[in-house]
Amino acid sequence: MSFQRARTEEQREIRRRAILNTASAMLDEMPVAAVTLNELSRRVGLAKPNVLRYFESREAVLLELLDRLLQEWLTELAGEFAAGLDENLPMTERAAGVAEILSRSLSGRVVLCDLFGAQSSVLERNVSVEVVARYKRASLDRLTTMTDLLLKYLPELGENATPFSLQTMLVAGALPAYTTPPPSLRAAYEAEPDLARFHLDLKDSLKLGLTTTLLGALPRN
Repeated sequence: MSFQRARTEEQREIRRRAILNTASAMLDEMPVAAVTLNELSRRVGLAKPNVLRYFESREAVLLELLDRLLQEWLTELAGEFAAGLDENLPMTERAAGVAEILSRSLSGRVVLCDLFGAQSSVLERNVSVEVVARYKRASLDRLTTMTDLLLKYLPELGENATPFSLQTMLVAGALPAYTTPPPSLRAAYEAEPDLARFHLDLKDSLKLGLTTTLLGALPRN
């Protein structure tokens, strides 16, 4: 892919989308740590200084990609809740359904989970105040969206809906490190099957963690 110089706002937006789409494709192949600005520039067909015209750093690219993937997930999650939850069921059954849908939905979005995991330790560290503040403002909007969605089906959560939304993202970001072990660790598991109990299944682990957290956040009669 190669581009002529962008001269209009529409052309600049096309470049930005191409950079984000390329970064997303790279994350389907490699972990966040392996995505470099040099390789991103090569794949998108722009010189590195030209990529930096649109994003100030690799981390700025990935932060914006995280926000885009989070928006897409929340839109799809609303449909998954609508299709899979009965608002008339007892509270504990609705809670179990919410945990099941969240775990199934997130386990199918490993790139989003990886970006959650890298957010505070990597992505927010090589960006300007302006970029990180813009991202955090957008994150508040996404948090409100998720909180409102949870309250639609579990109004009993009340003020715990927002903390549970945050906990969901934190758990989703932490677990992939234990569910996608590197080659050396996979070899160790194969050589000593007893060690494989540390190799977790992403969906099952998400469901257990989210169910436990959710039930703890709900009121008790």
